[in-house]
This record gives sequence, structure tokens and C-alpha cells, in this order.
Amino acid sequence: MLPPVELLYTAHVPAGDGPFPSVVALHGWGANAHDLLGLAPYLHGGRALVLCPQGPVRFEIGPGQAGFGWFPISSGAPPDPAEFARGKAALARFLDAARDRYPMDPRKLVLLGFSQGGVMAYDFALREPERFAGLAALSSWLPAALAGTLERRSAHAQLPAFVAHGERDPMIASERGRESRDALLALGVPTTYREYAMGHEIRPEALRDLVDWLETKVFRPLPLA
Repeated sequence: MLPPVELLYTAHVPAGDGPFPSVVALHGWGANAHDLLGLAPYLHGGRALVLCPQGPVRFEIGPGQAGFGWFPISSGAPPDPAEFARGKAALARFLDAARDRYPMDPRKLVLLGFSQGGVMAYDFALREPERFAGLAALSSWLPAALAGTLERRSAHAQLPAFVAHGERDPMIASERGRESRDALLALGVPTTYREYAMGHEIRPEALRDLVDWLETKVFRPLPLA
């Protein structure tokens, strides 16, 4: 019997039997499981398996309208450790269930996050780099409190990262994107960093560079053993 999937999620499953290059995409604060699924047709030409789980924290963003997140936020303060651990545990269970349920290629699995979802992606992938073929953080940040608990490992050198940020981001200053880049480089992570004339969003030029990075750094044919 397949394990239960505790988080609501959306999925883009290519035709065929797989295994497929795969992307797990984590939305930002106030969004939901549908927010990043629109990226799927562009990733690997629509031939990647894309799963978009919904964060377990629910809150009201308007009358009869709910938003979701991975952990509560408060005025730019570091995540509360207990709340962050709860969100991360829910994501861990989702990844385990998805691995058993879908034909994911474990050699080509990317963890992608936008904004708050990027914080989750940073922490999860950097602590378990052997599980992933790539890490992408869009309009996000790696909190210093988390970065300070990470130790450089040899496996980090095999975890390419793509970091994109808007020069005019009103929610997460571009300096925080650069700080995240520097923290990745200090850990030995091969990092591609890009800034764009945009706000807190994913513009076509950022998506184009993300697709190119995926193809050249992650989804490229593996060398023969």
C-alpha cells in the first residue's frame, strides 16, 4: 500500500512510464499549491514531472479566501525554530510519499522554492545534498540563523544552485539575495546568480535563465558509468 500524501498538491505528470527528471516546487507565503504549476510546461519542454505541495500553515487573506505558508512569518525575523521544524517535517513526509508514488528520476531531482518556499528549499537541500541534483531559489533568502548551522560538505560541490532576484523587490531586498549567494559559495555550492529589473515575481527572462540552467546543469545526459 502506498503511503498517504498528507499535503494537498498539484501535479504535472508527463506521458510515458518514466523515470522523469523531476521538480518539487514550493510556493511562497500566502499562495497555494496551484501557484507554481504554471511553470511546468516550460521546464524541460513539459517533459519534467512537477509536483507543487501546499504549505501546512493556513490563514485568512480576505473574506472567505485562504492563503498558505510553510511557517509563520513576523516582520522579517528569523523563522521560529519549532514552527520551521513542523513545516520541514511535513515537506519531508511529502517527499517520501511522492518518491514512492511517482516515477521520479532520483539522479535528476530539483528542489525549487519561491520566496518563503525558497527558505525551505535552501534548508532542506543544503542539509541533504545527496538527495538532490539541483537547488533553485527565486526571490528568496537564506536566513543567517539557518546558514550559521550549516557545515560545508563534499556533497555540496555536486549540488548546482540557481538564485534569481529582482532589483526592485519590495518584499525581500536584493541584498538578501546576494547574501544568500555568498553563503552558498562559502559552502562550496556551484552557484549561478542572476538579478533582473523586476519586483517580487518571476519574469520571462528569469524563467528563461532557469530553464537554461536546468538543461545545462541538471537535466543534461549523465555520463556513462
